Amino acid sequence: MKKTIKVFAPASVTNVSCGFDIMGFAIDYPGDELKLTIKEKPGITITKITGDDGRLPLDPKKNTAGVSLISMVDRLKYEKGIDIEIYKKISFGSGLGSSASSAVASVFALNEILEKPFTRKELLSFALEGEKLTCGGSPHADNVSACLMGGFIIVRSIDPLDVVPIDVAADLYSIIIHPHLEISTADTRKILRSNILLADATIQWGNVAGLVAGLMSGDYDLISRSLQDVIIEPIRGILIPGFNDIKNSATNAGALGCSISGSGPSVFAFSKTKPEANNIGKAMKKVLSELDIDSDIYISKINKQGPRIIK
Repeated sequence: MKKTIKVFAPASVTNVSCGFDIMGFAIDYPGDELKLTIKEKPGITITKITGDDGRLPLDPKKNTAGVSLISMVDRLKYEKGIDIEIYKKISFGSGLGSSASSAVASVFALNEILEKPFTRKELLSFALEGEKLTCGGSPHADNVSACLMGGFIIVRSIDPLDVVPIDVAADLYSIIIHPHLEISTADTRKILRSNILLADATIQWGNVAGLVAGLMSGDYDLISRSLQDVIIEPIRGILIPGFNDIKNSATNAGALGCSISGSGPSVFAFSKTKPEANNIGKAMKKVLSELDIDSDIYISKINKQGPRIIK
């Protein structure tokens, strides 16, 4: 049995405009890396974390990667010890699933080194335990599902956990701009309305159904018409400097649609070609540059692989 393994778990875009807490897709980069080593002495130890500016706890019971791993070890009744090193490459509070990536990386790594006792769908419940740390005990499964399963997913239900992959026929490029700002997921959830108008809900349901149909049929016009969020985006967009201008710049540059990634501040857009994606990214970045806000641009197709073993 191999004693050490190193893995990569990708960032993810969730909500995808109209699909609050139920839709997401993985991207090629950035992503967290994790090294897992089996040892004889029992117990889980986080020996090293980089890229976190000293903010993440080494205590596995207080770390998303550690908590996920503990739940998996308990289920397996695994008696050997585990050391992990975490290399954070996704910024905190970026809206790109930083906590989910670490949680996924740990359980994926152990599953691989133990020759896959669980399917990827079965690993979801363990990774979801890690997400509870960042969500006050009420986790959303969109980031961990997209990261772990790869591709484009729908979370049909949390209890019982039911995640459905979408067979995307549309050949899409995603453009993600990450302003160098940090927004807490917990804080952005607090400002959301607890009640919504039935008329708004009806519009949102129609857009979710239209987006799924457009993705599966390759109907770009339908995808574009459906990338509208009348419930969450109007509230969360206020927290992102220049959001409306970023969105307008993306659509004017040819984007099929543009909205907030997760809880922000990252913003994503879709295009049909790589040249269009490059132009859209430049237009979005120009808006933030004029506001003296640094940013990173990530251009990626939908990552169908999810986590993978690296050297």
